[in-house]
Amino acid sequence: MRIKLDENIPFKLVDILNQMGHEADSVPQEGLSGQNDELIWKTAQEANRFLITQDLDFSDIRKFAPGTHYGLLLIRLYNPGRDALVEKIQMIFQTEKVESWQGCFVVATDYKIRVRRPKI
Repeated sequence: MRIKLDENIPFKLVDILNQMGHEADSVPQEGLSGQNDELIWKTAQEANRFLITQDLDFSDIRKFAPGTHYGLLLIRLYNPGRDALVEKIQMIFQTEKVESWQGCFVVATDYKIRVRRPKI
């Protein structure tokens, strides 16, 4: 899976996800730190990448409707420290069938994962 990590996701996950067989990069790697969300989104989509973020600006399912993009994972943890984020995202990628999330709008909290799939 081709993945782009937003700047609010620990950089350490690039190596972890790559070691798991994915192709991950990050917003800071591309010199896009501090850029507006529209540019981040456009860059991820142009590169056919699944975006992982904590940014609530990406939470509008109407704007980011399943099937209109390469996929979006919004992480919403009660205590979103670096270690908690790394642990949660690593666990998700070890236990879930994330490859089936292409084009999906996914929200992960401390207790559940909601996957909104494209309408067929």
